[in-house]
Order: sequence, then structure tokens, then C-alpha cells
Amino acid sequence: MSAFVDLTFDGSCAKLTLKRPDKLNALDRPMIDALYEGARAIESSKEARVAILSGEGKAFCAGGDIAAWGGLPPLEMWRDWTRAGHRAFEALARLRVPLIVLLTGHAFGGGLELAAVGDIRIAESGIKLGLPESGLGMAPGWSGTQRLVRRFGPSVVRRMALTGVMFTAEDGLSLGLVDEVVSKGDGPARAERLAADVAKRGPLAVQMVKAMINAAEGEDRDAPIEGLAGALTAYTEDLAEGVAAFRGKRAPNFAGR
Repeated sequence: MSAFVDLTFDGSCAKLTLKRPDKLNALDRPMIDALYEGARAIESSKEARVAILSGEGKAFCAGGDIAAWGGLPPLEMWRDWTRAGHRAFEALARLRVPLIVLLTGHAFGGGLELAAVGDIRIAESGIKLGLPESGLGMAPGWSGTQRLVRRFGPSVVRRMALTGVMFTAEDGLSLGLVDEVVSKGDGPARAERLAADVAKRGPLAVQMVKAMINAAEGEDRDAPIEGLAGALTAYTEDLAEGVAAFRGKRAPNFAGR
């Protein structure tokens, strides 16, 4: 993990936190890689039933650190920066457990793209949301024109990406960018309560529901469908017969059960 990304497990809740408040939690390459490793650790945990992603300080995340990407030549920008971000963000979006994103500070550019990987977003009043990239002469690079459109709709993304308009948390609630707005300082407690509500439900049912919703919106269409098919056939008599026949070097006698 990076010195600026922290992962802890509190019972059934995994907590992934950006800890670079002096730089508004702007992401450099080690932080991006740490987010990916954090997602892998949560995915492999047998205890985790829910996760919370948050950022310390007055910003959830101000996006990619310009010092990290501003001087990259085109091929390195694509190969070593954009693709690394996609790998990390996709791993978070496709976690088998629900991911709650807690926005106690602003989410701009790549920070809003990071917030979009969550299943539920809780925002404190006073924060701002936006996609300022075109004002820097660049396009959103971590699925700001793809995942954000699928999850928030093209109209609101067009307004942010083409004009640079910034929305408040309350605006975000009415536009579907966030799911709930709470008073300043109340976000952590609300996220904890919501995580506890999720953790009390049937974990396998919750994970399957998330997988199917992801498939429905095009987030991860192939793996959930094939995973459910694999789980269904895993306990059939036909599979046991097929394995036994393979081991016994004989033709299987399938019964359709």
C-alpha cells in the first residue's frame, strides 16, 4: 500500500481511505496502484461484507496529481497512467461487496470518477462536484465519459464535462450524482450505519444482487452471468458424474440433475 492510502478492516467492514490532505488527496501513481491492491485485498477477504471509501481533509479527491501526469508523453500517458487508473477503478467498481463512498470533501475530475465506482454515495453539505478537465485542455480519462454516463446519465455529464459547471452536494442529490446528503460532520456516522445495515443482510444475496445490477448497467456484463452459471452447475449430479468419468477414463452418464 501507499503511504497515502490506508486499508483497515473493522469486523465485516473494510475501510479504504485516501490520506494526502495537504494535496487534496490528488492521486499519483503509487496511490493508484495502492487503490488497486486495496481492492484486491477486500475482494480476497472472507470477513468483509461491505466497504467504505473516503478521503481525509477538505477534499475527497481532487483527481490526478498534475505533477504526476503533466509531463508524460502520449504513449506513457496511455500506457502507464490512464490504463493504471482504469485497472484500479474497475477493480473497485466490480468488488463483490457493496462499496459506500463517503464524500466529506470536494470531488473533482478523477476524484468524481473515483466516487462513481461506489454503489452508494453519501455527501456532506458544502462539498462540490465537477469535471474540470476540458478547462485544462484534456478529456476525462478514468471513465468520466463512460461509467459516469451509465450511472448518472448523459445530460448531467455533458454539463459538467463541456462547461466546467460545479454542482453542490444538494445539486448532486437532485441530479443523481449522490444518493444522500447529510450535515457537515455527520457523514462518517451515517456511512457506518449504512454499512451496518448492509452487513446484516444475507451476504451471498447482497453480492449476487450487486453482480446482477452491474451486469444490467454494463459495468461487468460477462463475469456475473458466467459466475452464476458456474455456481449453479457446481452442485449438480451431472458435474459430479462428469468429474468422476474424467478421472475414471470412461464416458459420462449424465442424468440431467
